[in-house]
Amino acid sequence: MAKTFLITGGAGFIGSAVVRELIANTEHRVVNIDKLTYAGNLESLAEVADSPRYTFIHADICDVSAVQRAFAEHQPDVVMHLAAESHVDRSIDGPAAFVQTNVVGTSVLLEAARNYWKGLQESDPARAEGFRFHHISTDEVYGDLEGTDHLFVETSPYAPSSPYSASKAGADHLVRAWRRTFGLPTLITNCSNNYGPYHFPEKLIPLMILNALAGKPLPVYGDGQQIRDWLYVDDHARALIKVATEGEVGETYNIGGHNEKTNLEVVETICDLLQEIVPPSRQTPSPTCRTTDKSSSYDDAGDAGGVVGAQFIGRSAESAGVDHYRELITFVADRPGHDLRYAINAGKIERELGWVPEETFETGLRKTVQWYLEYPEWWQRVLDGSYRGERLGVLE
Repeated sequence: MAKTFLITGGAGFIGSAVVRELIANTEHRVVNIDKLTYAGNLESLAEVADSPRYTFIHADICDVSAVQRAFAEHQPDVVMHLAAESHVDRSIDGPAAFVQTNVVGTSVLLEAARNYWKGLQESDPARAEGFRFHHISTDEVYGDLEGTDHLFVETSPYAPSSPYSASKAGADHLVRAWRRTFGLPTLITNCSNNYGPYHFPEKLIPLMILNALAGKPLPVYGDGQQIRDWLYVDDHARALIKVATEGEVGETYNIGGHNEKTNLEVVETICDLLQEIVPPSRQTPSPTCRTTDKSSSYDDAGDAGGVVGAQFIGRSAESAGVDHYRELITFVADRPGHDLRYAINAGKIERELGWVPEETFETGLRKTVQWYLEYPEWWQRVLDGSYRGERLGVLE
């Protein structure tokens, strides 16, 4: 039976993957509510925009009236809450926005969902019985696994290290409180690092791909030995839908890709893939990428340094005087409070719901690199700001 899914943050990286998966491979209806901050991009949803089962609402989840109106007008059966500020370095530079969106926004959604669900209990008990509120969180709430070979499990204690992870931990606690206090049928998932197509280029993997293509340095924090578990975004989207539709109310599920890699290993693998596909000595201009006199760069002291919007996928690395992309790797000062290791035990979702990732890190990363090579229009419009009608500019 087709259901109505209310997706918050559906224009973001993971949210758009969930929306595309629901429209492409299910009969469910999707209502996407997104504020369209800098990382929200409706061009990531172009393939589903004309579907009669898809509706977009431009609104802030902190706007009580807008959220209540979305529930009243669209009568969702499932809420999947993905809207969040998610970049660690931005949270260090300006934590207030993270508290507002991730904590206050979650509380607004929980209250709207609770009141809506209470109404269903009176008007349509069967629908109320099937209603679900699925909160999507991160493994960063668990803190650091430095010095151990342990894995995060669903009962691992919380020890967030950054304003971002602290705000997500606060949201997790609110969801559990609304479950215990009010009986709201909630579920929580905590995932490892995602990667794949349509990833906003402030994050490690797309940033390194685009820097390398532009012949720019590939800055790596510290010695590059920080370890993360990597999960292909389409695998994550399928897992989230599985939890929302089949998960046990009140439970938490960790979602990981079984791909522990150091940051340096990730960057080196990207370099090796690019070397195989478009070696510096053989790069040729891409006929599908428009030339432009504009360039867009930013340096958020984040997962890597500045990206220059390449005018073409061309000879940039060769002109930088390198024979191999690995020569662009540059070690920079480490991030304040940088956790050394995150690693997920995804055994619970695999045992109880039968989900397993389809992509290995190697197959998923190859798909990702090839996507960025094949769709320069998407990332060029992000870099020059035209996807929002403005340039991205320089982050202070």
